[in-house]
Amino acid sequence: MPTAETYLRRLVARGFDFLHPRDARGEIAAVVGVRAHHNVIDVIRLHAEDNAIASRLPADAADVLNPTEVLWQRAGWATDILRDLLALPDDRTPGAFTRHRTETSAAGCWVPTAPGRAKWLPATA
Repeated sequence: MPTAETYLRRLVARGFDFLHPRDARGEIAAVVGVRAHHNVIDVIRLHAEDNAIASRLPADAADVLNPTEVLWQRAGWATDILRDLLALPDDRTPGAFTRHRTETSAAGCWVPTAPGRAKWLPATA
């Protein structure tokens, strides 16, 4: 049975970028992976072995850690959630309705905001 480490290596191979947001004391608050592709952004947040959240967001999400719209989301044990995220098809979101606006490819970048902290900024042009 694959471990969380095995699944994380698969996410890295798939193009996920990882960062480690820190709290006010400088302690790591979570391990966060983000992958922008097609017309979506996939996010995985690992807080503990039994506390992981994976989400698929629209490409125009302004804040990937506190999204206002979620196309798909799962929470639970890290190994289960990582497996579910890896099983998502790249080109569509299961069970999601077609969005009425024109879709564009997800693009953006991580911008450092403080030592050990960064924020995802979606591209506007």
